[in-house]
Amino acid sequence: MKTAAAARQLPRTSDVPAAPLRAAARDKLIVIGASTGGTEAVKDVLVGMPPTAPGILVAQHMPEAFTSAFAARLNRLCRITVKEARSGERVLAGHAYIAPGHSHLTLRRSGPHYVTHLSRGEPVNRHRPSVDVLFRSAAHSGKDVIAVILTGMGKDGAEGMLALRKAGAYTFAQNRESCVVFGMPKEAIALGGVAEVIALDAIAPAVLARLSHNQ
Repeated sequence: MKTAAAARQLPRTSDVPAAPLRAAARDKLIVIGASTGGTEAVKDVLVGMPPTAPGILVAQHMPEAFTSAFAARLNRLCRITVKEARSGERVLAGHAYIAPGHSHLTLRRSGPHYVTHLSRGEPVNRHRPSVDVLFRSAAHSGKDVIAVILTGMGKDGAEGMLALRKAGAYTFAQNRESCVVFGMPKEAIALGGVAEVIALDAIAPAVLARLSHNQ
């Protein structure tokens, strides 16, 4: 498919070079979406993030009874601070915010800062939190965003990835070989919303390399 071919295929590697970040870029942001198999995939990406990484927002399809424990587990494993998102929080460098299982997580601007917002609106693509809702809200920040879509069933996040790419964001999708379910990445690639298709173990280094390139 022509749109899928527009995404650059990268080899499976855990040795993708990435220059160290000198300091977190205040205006940069990372957004991540995942579903089936995503808890381990999200962990693998966040474990690779240094304390100087920009703020990270994550929409993982998960029942609300488990998102707080998921965030707490990641916080123990990661060098960055990981927490369940609350509404109205300023997005800080070196922090990751996990959407609670009962709400959509979106991004707003308050002066020079990003701020989280939670909404119990209707499910989108049958999901709340929805990856599309998060990604579309981040598209307003365009080229300051790096987006990652990970393993998952269905198409949630595909349209949001396209909106992000059209707005100037740089977009990554997990490749088929490293996915538990190659559904959400496949749909995003087919729509033309993905710049690079990459193995799970190369995503964190590639994101850091991209951030260093833009410094």
